[in-house]
Amino acid sequence: MMNLEDIKGVIKQFEYYRMLGEKTFNQLKEEDLFWRYNEDSNSIAIIVNHLYGNMLSRWTDFLNTDGEKSWRNRDQEFDEAITDKETLLLKWNEGWDCLLGALNALDEADLDKIVYIRNDGHTITDAINRQLAHYPYHIGQIVFIGKMLANNNWQSLSIPKGNSQKYNEEKFAKEKEKNHFTDEFLKDKKDSGKLGQDV
Repeated sequence: MMNLEDIKGVIKQFEYYRMLGEKTFNQLKEEDLFWRYNEDSNSIAIIVNHLYGNMLSRWTDFLNTDGEKSWRNRDQEFDEAITDKETLLLKWNEGWDCLLGALNALDEADLDKIVYIRNDGHTITDAINRQLAHYPYHIGQIVFIGKMLANNNWQSLSIPKGNSQKYNEEKFAKEKEKNHFTDEFLKDKKDSGKLGQDV
């Protein structure tokens, strides 16, 4: 079972994947957000719309009502409902704010509860892990599409190709200390107060 310290680590991981999506948006032209490989493929905008719908459904009244809300229409999430970048960013931020708000509101007493998704009971740990696997799966799709579209202009979101040895040397030159792996990636955004705002 997770404790509140574990929840803090989970929040950092969600923030990290949110950042990867935002750094991808920032490297693309607006029209790129709506590009689809074919009619059976999803654009970045469609993926964002699905994430938005899932996040609102799963995390609204998280502890008390089923995570598959009666007002959710999952099939419509895969329609071309978003037609401009402004709407995409509004939905992106609303979804993440719903998720992070629910996690930040948890206290120790909540962690023993059972929550339901389509009537399937989940421990809090299982419910969180379910989404911690689901959302990065789709963020990876967003990054992959973005990397293809940006082509040679793509700026790496992790260790740039060919720089692994240098990166490792810098890491191992430092003293051992307890850190979360996302700390160095999120530091600049948190220092500037722009996490989730500069897309």
